[in-house]
Amino acid sequence: MASGVQVADEVCCIFYDVKVRKCSTPEEIKKRKKAVIFCLSADKKCIIVEEGKEILVGDVGVTITDPLKHFVGMLPEKDCLYALYDASFETKESRKEELMFFLWAPELAPLKSKMIYASSKDAIKKKFQGIKHECQANGPEDLNRACIAEKLGGSLIVAFEGCPV
Repeated sequence: MASGVQVADEVCCIFYDVKVRKCSTPEEIKKRKKAVIFCLSADKKCIIVEEGKEILVGDVGVTITDPLKHFVGMLPEKDCLYALYDASFETKESRKEELMFFLWAPELAPLKSKMIYASSKDAIKKKFQGIKHECQANGPEDLNRACIAEKLGGSLIVAFEGCPV
């Protein structure tokens, strides 16, 4: 079901910047986004970047010790949103980084909000070409390391964001 919601150009630019890992200087790498949250505009007609709701790669290990915990803490208890998360994980063979797309629809969110976010999800997903992992989360329990590891590869994942699963 399409909702007619548009996706702001800034959302597409941020996705491209997160997805494409160019050879960068250490300063540019620090400014790259680890996680970013998107929401609907006040008139519910456009998906936009939620101001101030991001984690920069340079903050991890400096002001943010656990990026997953910080990310979950940024999610509202009573409203829906979309999020892009640059997941770092390890398998028995290698270290990997892959993008995850989240639809956050907590139990306490109004039904109307859940409906419009669910029906608008395809609009943002069409702009986010190449996302390997998609997850709908209805509460913090859906975003623990074990749940995310299951989405990324199940028993093959031995660590997520530097912590054992």
